[in-house]
Amino acid sequence: MSQGPRSGLNAVSSALLAMSRQLEVRDVLKTIVASARELLDAEYAALGVPDDHGGFAQFVVDGVSEEQWRAIGPLPRQHGILASMLHRAEPERLGDLRKDPRFEGWPSAHPDMSDFLGLPIRYGDETLGALFLANKQCPKPEGGCGFTADDEELLSILAQHAAIALTNARLYERSRELTIAEERSRLAHELHDAVSQKLFSLRLTAQAAAALVDRDPSRAKGELQQVAVLAAEAADELRAAVVELRPAALDEDGLVATLRTHIQVLDRAHSAEVTFESCGVRALPAAQEEAMLRVAQEALHNALRHSGAARVSVFLERHGAGAVLRVSDDGSGFDPRATRRAGRHLGLVSMRDRAGGVGGRLTVESEPGKGTTIEMEVPGG
Repeated sequence: MSQGPRSGLNAVSSALLAMSRQLEVRDVLKTIVASARELLDAEYAALGVPDDHGGFAQFVVDGVSEEQWRAIGPLPRQHGILASMLHRAEPERLGDLRKDPRFEGWPSAHPDMSDFLGLPIRYGDETLGALFLANKQCPKPEGGCGFTADDEELLSILAQHAAIALTNARLYERSRELTIAEERSRLAHELHDAVSQKLFSLRLTAQAAAALVDRDPSRAKGELQQVAVLAAEAADELRAAVVELRPAALDEDGLVATLRTHIQVLDRAHSAEVTFESCGVRALPAAQEEAMLRVAQEALHNALRHSGAARVSVFLERHGAGAVLRVSDDGSGFDPRATRRAGRHLGLVSMRDRAGGVGGRLTVESEPGKGTTIEMEVPGG
C-alpha cells in the first residue's frame, strides 16, 4: 500500500505542474482530463463545464477519437448522472453506471462504459464543472467497481487544484479581453485625433487654393499639390490604423480559438443558446481568418439582436485547403430576395464584400418564420 499512494502523489504533482503551465481555459480543461485519465488508469475521461441553459458550454473528452466524437453527435445535456455530479459535493463511484436508476442511455456511437467515478470541480460555492472517469483498466470484482477509495482521494486532490487552475485561466482570459478593449479604445482615440488634424489641414489648404485660383494661379497650384500630399498622408494613416486594429486574439490563438471564446462570451451574455463546433480546420491566410471572424460576428449580432432566436449555432469546418463557416438560427427569418433594404440593414452587403475580398463567397438561406443560415466559404492559401 505504501508504494501506491506515493506513486499516485508523484503523478498528482506532475499533473499540477502541467496544469500550471496552461493559461487558456480550453488547454487547462484538456490537461485536467488527460491527467485524470492517466493518473487513475481509466479508459475514458471527460470534463463538462455547465452553461445556463441545461447543457454544457464545454465538454472535453480523452480516450475517444475525433471520429468517434463526431459520430456521437451533439454535446450531452445536464440530466441523469451528469446532472447529479453538478449538484453533489461528494465523489460517486459506481460498479456499473448502466444499472444506476439515473442512467438514461447514450447515443449508438457512444463507447460502452461500466464502472464509473465522478465528482464536481468546485471553487467556493460555485460548481465550475464535473469530472468523469470510466472503465478502470484493472481486474474488477464481479459487478464491482475498479475505482478504489485511494483513486477517489487522488481525484479529489486533483479536482481541488484543477478548480484553482481553471479559475486562474478564466481570470487571465478576462484580463486579456479587457486589455484588448483598452488597446482598441486607445487606437480609436489616436485615429480620431490624427485623421481629424489631417482633414482640418486638408480643408484649410483647399480653401486657400480656392481663394488664390483667380489672383495667383501659381500659388494656387502649389496649395493644390499640398492638398494631394495631405490626402495621401491621411490615407496612409487610415491604412496603418486598420492593420493595427486586426483582432489581437487572431494572431495569438487563431480563428478557431478566437471564435470559441467570442461565442462563449455571447452565450453567457444572451438568453439564447449559442453553440460552436469546429472540424479539422487548419490555419488560413490572415486576411481570410479576419474576414471569417468579422462575418461570424455580424451574423451573430443579427441573430441575437434582430431575429428573436432561441438557438444560434456556429459551425466551422475544413473544406479542401480552405474552410466553410455556417451561422444558423431558429429566429424569425426573412425573404432575402424581396428585402434589399433589409439586406443592407442586416449587413449582408458588407458580409458579401468581405467574402469576395478574400476570394470567397457568401450565401444566405432564410424564410419568414423558418430562421436564417449564413454560409461563407474561403479557398485557403
